[in-house]
Formats: sequence, structure tokens, C-alpha cells
Amino acid sequence: MMNVSRPRSARRAELLAAGAATVTVVLWASAFVSIRSAGAAYSPGALALGRLAAGVLVLGAICLWRREGVPPRSAWRGIMVSGVLWFGFYMVALNWGEQQVDAGTAALVVNVGPILIALLGARLLGDSVPPRLLAGMAVSFAGAVTVGLSMSGEGGSSVLGVVLCLLAAMAYAAGVVAQKPALGTGSPLQVTTYGCLVGAVVCLPFAGQLVREAAEAPVSATLNMVYLGVFPTALAFTTWAYALTRTTASRMGATTYAVPALVVLMSWLALGEVPGPLTLLGGALCLAGVAVSRSRAGTGTRTESGAAVPAGTVPAPPGPEEYPPGPEEYREGTHGVREAPDAWEARPDRASGSM
Repeated sequence: MMNVSRPRSARRAELLAAGAATVTVVLWASAFVSIRSAGAAYSPGALALGRLAAGVLVLGAICLWRREGVPPRSAWRGIMVSGVLWFGFYMVALNWGEQQVDAGTAALVVNVGPILIALLGARLLGDSVPPRLLAGMAVSFAGAVTVGLSMSGEGGSSVLGVVLCLLAAMAYAAGVVAQKPALGTGSPLQVTTYGCLVGAVVCLPFAGQLVREAAEAPVSATLNMVYLGVFPTALAFTTWAYALTRTTASRMGATTYAVPALVVLMSWLALGEVPGPLTLLGGALCLAGVAVSRSRAGTGTRTESGAAVPAGTVPAPPGPEEYPPGPEEYREGTHGVREAPDAWEARPDRASGSM
């Protein structure tokens, strides 16, 4: 019987991708709290520019050290779109929105983004959306709506904050979908570095505000801004891109539904902000949606992608889309069986020369 177990290198890649996604989620959750703190001294545009400038310096230094070089021409379209929408517009809108609502609410509302990613990914990238993933996102979307309703009765400024966070979510979704194809030819570090650079250029009109406000801001606010650039931007966006090369945009988007629970905890510990009952209900729905999207249906044998097949049925070999995408593509081995790069290179009949 043909062995259909996942190659060891694929399992290792899956674990590394999961670890990278976890780092991203934790650091992005901390960003909501830091934005809230730094926003007291910095205006939205100045904070975004300062954060991106710090990120560019760190990422640029790493690129020089690793001799990454300039991304290939085929990656620049995705880099430009994600840089403008995600690194640029998203950060300004999120900073502004967090001045109107608390950090936990901002994170909950922004997390309508994953369902938008799923819809755009299915339409533009051909991503599959399993029923349970779609159902989980629908539950989480209901949670985001509940959060919006919980803020609508507290005045126009709160409504404005929810709208700004929703706009940030839309920019985030479009940026992720645009970034995915760029990662097919550019490395995660290249795509992140140059996307951050594009975002910084977009925010240059706020340079005057940044200089004036930095001269008067307390050291704690400036340190928060630098933290945002080094960790939630330089590190977290790179680990995000690394994980995104190894799964679909829809599944990566779903992982960010863990952010709201972390934000509520962090904002309570660091800022003393406790969301109201409806906001907590919305957060519970968001987490319930994660549970649904991560659950598995039925029993019996499963394919490598996690899809269930009837008991007693031998699953067919996985298709190309079920392997982690990215630069390390699987190659055709003997008898039509797809092999991991390390297995392919170990074959005695491998032709010599560059790949």
C-alpha cells in the first residue's frame, strides 16, 4: 500500500509556521495596548510614521546582514499594494480608531478582517473555504457586530472609532491578499521590509508632526512607538509572512481571532480597561468562532489537509494545493509521487546542476 504519510520536512515546516503564527498573534495583541499608550502623546499619522521608520531601520539592517537583496520584479505589485493599504493606511486608521475606543474593542472590531480575507482569497487567489472555517468566521463576525452595537450608544466619537477600525480591517484584508502572491517569488523578509518601506513613504506627509510631537512627548510614549516598530512590525510582520507562505490567506486570517482575548487581558493588566458586557459577549463569540473554525468534522481517516473521509476509504494522495506553498515547492518523484525538496535532492537519479 502506498505510504501517504506527510514527509518529515512538511511536518517540520508546519510546526515552524504554527510557531511563527503564535509569535505574530501575541505581538499584534500587545500592539493594541502600546498604540493606546503612545496615542496619548502622538497623533495617528505621526505614530504610524514613527513606528514604520523604526521597523524599516531594523528590517533594513537584517536585510543587509543577510544580504537579501532587492525583491524580484514579480513581487513588487503585491509589495506596493500591501505597503500602501496594510502598512500605511491600516496603521493610520487603527491609531485614529484607538483614540476613540478602548484597546480591546479596537482589536475585536478589526478582527472582521479575517472573514474579508476569506472572501477575497476565494475570489482572487482561489483559496478553498471549508464549511467549518466559513462557519467559524461567521460566528466571529457576529461577535464583531456585537462589539460595534455595544459602542453605538456612547456618542458620535465612539461610532467614529468603530468605523475607523472597520476601515482598518478592510485595508488589512486587502493587504494580506495582495501580499500572498508576492511571497511566491520574494522571501518573507524581503516582502516585509519593502512593504514597510512603502508604508513609511506613504506616511511621510506626517513627518513634521512626528518631529514636533517627539520633542514634547514623554519618554514612555516614544519607547512605546519604538517597541511598535521593532516587535509588532519588524518581527511580527516577518513571522506572519513566513507562516503565510505555508498556508492559505484564509487560514492565516482565522488565527488572528485569538488576538481579542489577549488584548482584553493585556489592556486590563496594563491600562485598567475592562470592556462592557456586550463587548465581552462579542469577544466570546469571536473565540467561539475560532473553536468552530479549528474543529474537525466526523471521524475516520483524514487527508493531509485535515479533511475527513469515510472510514475504510484509502485517501488519495494530496494535491499540490495541500502542501505548504512557498519557494520550497514539492517536486515530482518516482511513480508520480510528490516529494519534499530534501527527499528529491537525496535521490540517486537526481540530475546535477542548479535548480
